[in-house]
Amino acid sequence: MEGTKVHPLISFVVPVFDEEMNIEPFYQAVSAAIAPLEDRYRFEFVFTDNHSTDATFQLLKALAQRDSRISVFRFSRNFGYQRSIMTGYARARGDAAIQLDVDLQDPPELVGRFLEEWERGADVVYGVRVKRQESWFINVQRGIFYRMIDLLSEDKIPVDAGDFRLISRRVIDLLKTYEDAQPYLRGTIATLGFTQVGIPYSRNARERGESKFSFSKLISLALDGILNHSTVPLRLSTYFGLTVSFLTLLSIGGYIAAKFITGATWPAGFATLAALILASLSINAMLLGIIGEYLGRMYRQVKKQPLTIIENAVVGSDLDARGANQR
Repeated sequence: MEGTKVHPLISFVVPVFDEEMNIEPFYQAVSAAIAPLEDRYRFEFVFTDNHSTDATFQLLKALAQRDSRISVFRFSRNFGYQRSIMTGYARARGDAAIQLDVDLQDPPELVGRFLEEWERGADVVYGVRVKRQESWFINVQRGIFYRMIDLLSEDKIPVDAGDFRLISRRVIDLLKTYEDAQPYLRGTIATLGFTQVGIPYSRNARERGESKFSFSKLISLALDGILNHSTVPLRLSTYFGLTVSFLTLLSIGGYIAAKFITGATWPAGFATLAALILASLSINAMLLGIIGEYLGRMYRQVKKQPLTIIENAVVGSDLDARGANQR
């Protein structure tokens, strides 16, 4: 009917990889959480499948046949978690988008709180993990990582905040203009500015399936966070090289002075020379490694390859191209 207000459209961005055990429980949990909100908002689900090797994509296709709000984009290979989220944001049609993991460790019951802050004017609402149902070792690792990122970054990045967040349409549109070959979204979004609000919550334990984040992938994510948002490692390597050079010059000067003043006859010193040579090689290798990381990122950036490649897609059919009440 003409003049009828169209409710804002909220997009759920859900990256998945080999999560066949979690698809139906996730759908049921989120549906129950948003049921009280459906008189004020419309919802869509944007699943990005990182080329799952199990029945995940087939289950999502079947789910899309039951619920026309669901869109599924299957990649031609595994492009990684951050790229998967970025593609989901790019495909989201809503006035705002909420990233949720399918394992339900981030509670969908917080969606209402996120939307309240968004309605008050926040462009970014993110969850702050005050408690985790994980091993103490993983918790310590994550705590060190988040604080290291914040310490090294030129911009303020929230501590203990993951990818569970709401972003407004103007933040989505800004992200779509970025051409980052290795995105680190939690850092990028934090540096955009606007009004950003943190909501504390306790993160649940994973009940079904196994985490896809191995230790090596966590290290890779940590490197992305540090190298994408800081030139401090380069600066530290410069200072370190200068310090070592200065100490080396002092040592040489002291050796020469001792030689002429005392007239001492020094032993051949093979072990000392060998140690100095190995130390020099180690320092050079470390500094070249840091420089190489940045050069590698520059190389991938200038290649201008697509962020992801979509192999199959199932697009929801009952939604407008975009919500009418865009902010």
